[in-house]
Amino acid sequence: MSLTRRDFTRRSAATGAGIALAGTVGALATAPGALAAEGDYEDAQAEGHDAHHPGVGYGPLVDDPKGLLALPAGFSYRVITYTGKTTLESGESTPSNHDGTATFDGPRGATLLVNNHEIGGARTKAKYPVPLAEGLVYDPAAAGGCTVVEVRRDGQVAEWVGIAGTATNCAGGRTPWDTWLTCEETEDKAGANGMTKDHGYVFEVDPADRRANREPKPVKAFGRYAHEAVVIDPKRGHAYLTEDASGPNGLLYRWTPPKGFQHGRGKLRTLADDAGVLQATKCFDSGGRFVDDLSRATQIGTVYGVDWIDVPDRDAKTVSVRKQFADGEVTRARKLEGMWWADGGTYIVSSFARAESPVQHDGQVWFYDPKRRTLTLKVLLGVNADPADASGAGAFDGPDNITVSPYGGLVIAEDGNGIQHLFGATDSGRTYPIARNELNIGTEQEPEYSEFTGVTFSPDGRTLYANIQTPGIMLAISGPWKRQRSN
Repeated sequence: MSLTRRDFTRRSAATGAGIALAGTVGALATAPGALAAEGDYEDAQAEGHDAHHPGVGYGPLVDDPKGLLALPAGFSYRVITYTGKTTLESGESTPSNHDGTATFDGPRGATLLVNNHEIGGARTKAKYPVPLAEGLVYDPAAAGGCTVVEVRRDGQVAEWVGIAGTATNCAGGRTPWDTWLTCEETEDKAGANGMTKDHGYVFEVDPADRRANREPKPVKAFGRYAHEAVVIDPKRGHAYLTEDASGPNGLLYRWTPPKGFQHGRGKLRTLADDAGVLQATKCFDSGGRFVDDLSRATQIGTVYGVDWIDVPDRDAKTVSVRKQFADGEVTRARKLEGMWWADGGTYIVSSFARAESPVQHDGQVWFYDPKRRTLTLKVLLGVNADPADASGAGAFDGPDNITVSPYGGLVIAEDGNGIQHLFGATDSGRTYPIARNELNIGTEQEPEYSEFTGVTFSPDGRTLYANIQTPGIMLAISGPWKRQRSN
């Protein structure tokens, strides 16, 4: 995340807090070709500060005597990588700014993780850049990239470079064919910040085959903009991509592959720069009225029909992609963040909205159903009046990276203002704390706690991995996981 709600919250009046669970909505989408079934949703009022609901979750968080990670009783954590303390196979420090992460089955029972490093700007200013490993560099002037982490059955850890010379590698996404798509959250062109190549692309990284990552090639067909996350529809082959941008707000995109294209390992790098069709969302409410911004939705269960509008110039040669559309042509959203494919569609996060959006909120989670061509609001966080509440019983805010839990519902990484949590959300939208970052990177007088990122479960579902972005720590959390009730 390049710009967090910390820049906005303290200037904004609190208009309510907590998670909204309100509304019985029977919405019929009216975008051409879109389908929406009427749905019945639980009637409840916005629940103020009581974001931890009895009967769900794992109980209160217990302070960590080491001052790193508070967890519920019975849970424990292990540090996997730590910038400035752990090293790569090649001897350099683990790079900083941990961000999006996914897990994969590795050899001999190991778990492989691909970890984005969201390092932007000039490489000369980065203290712990991704090393420029031979054959794995896109632009030697850029500091970001990915590392691959192997956690072996005996507990030993190895880490190496997956791709280097990319910039501001943010959430990214896992593919159905077991590779990683790393996303550059920047629009820097050659010459900006000393860059020698244009940036703002998606790259594929294979965690299991180091040779496949040589001579990195951007997937230009996906467009050049401030990419956040990406998912692939395993049935239809579409890619869905979020854009984290403002002035104007960013867009949700869909890429449709060219006729006859078959996804698979290494296939994306064979695409022509203009292959397929890149489009942006245009939403309509139940009355057929155009929706200019997703922040307009103020009730859980709101359903919008979706149309897809062609992008004129996906490589943004002269004008940023999101600025190529006039008012009324597309639907925007502030801080479009993490995504995760499950349940036949994709979950999509909008982290917060302030004065630049029609309606203020501290987080939304949407679900896009490609069959019905609808967006449904699943989680809504009202403006948090007390972001410094460390108990885990207060309201959560600023959702960012997201994953679907094998125990039901979602697990969400918080990038809010003040205290930072990992929290769960049940299928009905009830939230509960899982972890709290206790590492103060500020001062005693003005404490500061970095965001959580890279939340993802191990392939067997026993371990939850997550990162603390600054200074750059990968954690493995284990404990008595259990199925969460939906209500």
